[in-house]
Amino acid sequence: MRALDFVLTFPLPAVAANQPDKKQNRMKSLGGLLHFAARLRRLIRASMRPGSSAAPTRLRLQPQAESPPPPAGLGDAAFNSLALELFGLQFRHNPPYRRLCQARGLEPGPPADWSAIPAVPAAAFKELELSCLSPEQRTAVFYSSGTTGQRRSRHFHNARSLALYRASLMPWFEANVMDCGRGIESCQLAILTPGPAEAPHSSLVWMFEMVRRRLGAPSSAFLGRAAQDGAWGLDLEAATTALQSSVRAAKPLLLLGTAFLFLRLLDHLGEHGLRLELPAGSRAMETGGYKGRSRAVPPEELRALITRRLGIPPARIIREYGMSELSSQAYAPSGPPSAFHFPAWARAQVISPETGLEVAPGETGLLRVFDLANVFSVLAIQTEDLAVRLADGLELLGRAALAEPRGCSLMSY
Repeated sequence: MRALDFVLTFPLPAVAANQPDKKQNRMKSLGGLLHFAARLRRLIRASMRPGSSAAPTRLRLQPQAESPPPPAGLGDAAFNSLALELFGLQFRHNPPYRRLCQARGLEPGPPADWSAIPAVPAAAFKELELSCLSPEQRTAVFYSSGTTGQRRSRHFHNARSLALYRASLMPWFEANVMDCGRGIESCQLAILTPGPAEAPHSSLVWMFEMVRRRLGAPSSAFLGRAAQDGAWGLDLEAATTALQSSVRAAKPLLLLGTAFLFLRLLDHLGEHGLRLELPAGSRAMETGGYKGRSRAVPPEELRALITRRLGIPPARIIREYGMSELSSQAYAPSGPPSAFHFPAWARAQVISPETGLEVAPGETGLLRVFDLANVFSVLAIQTEDLAVRLADGLELLGRAALAEPRGCSLMSY
């Protein structure tokens, strides 16, 4: 199966000189986007309020009789209205996206439904500056990972977009990774990636840093390292010490990292004949793949290794899916089946690359994500990741054939 082929031939708009009056006018022109972002933050807070019956930790893609009700204020009708409103704002403020839509014959009225909003191939973020923010408003940028020589995707941010990113990230992380129904307290984090100083343009590292600030005990630490070429590695001695300290102190540990670095740690423990029983309440969250950087193991095997070497039960091992082009993440609890779920402010479809239509339940296609938290870029992203549409979420299979390898674990070595 091939990824959707898409080539943009439109020239980028010329960048005007950075003049104060133009910058001020530009900020005023973004008023609609700023207002939308503020409203969405309030809706996210309300929909994920602890103890609310409208805040389930799992959301089904296909409504079923036994399904829990969607979070208040972010049901299907509300999502549709918000998505169409945001599309209109992005059509106005994102010139490359507007030209893409015009090339597809959409001019300028909104689609009838959110699912008809034109999706941008993730690869287009490599070629175009798909942002509603002018160059002088961009204060941060996240790059996708990739192999040497690849052009990487760019997702531009400013303080407002990062605040919304954080508002989307934290409650969904807490609902899926932390104990649900309990008060969230600080916990000891062992983060198997480099820190923000070494990887300042990684959205995954930024996410882990936000988690550390919100939930991490003072002694929480990043245990990874970045080589001069940007490749990620792991300080195996420091990681082993952190695990052993958790056991001695009888304090639960939360491990966060890429699948590749988890495997590197587990292989190291196995080579030294070490098997640790982390304290009750410990848990792990892994993300990313292998992409030829090491032996690849299926998710079930990695989960079994984590349980065998670290004593973390399968129910406390969570998988995460995210992209530098998105502002929301999907999580999958221990399987089987290992179904991923996005939060209520995002929707996912599995699209046939032959027809461009959503596949039937049980069939395979390419994952397409509609993320309301992508206020200042593009809300509809066509990925090159294969997925199976399930009645309860989706199953991720990895990259489509002939798609360029990418993912956080490509940064590892």
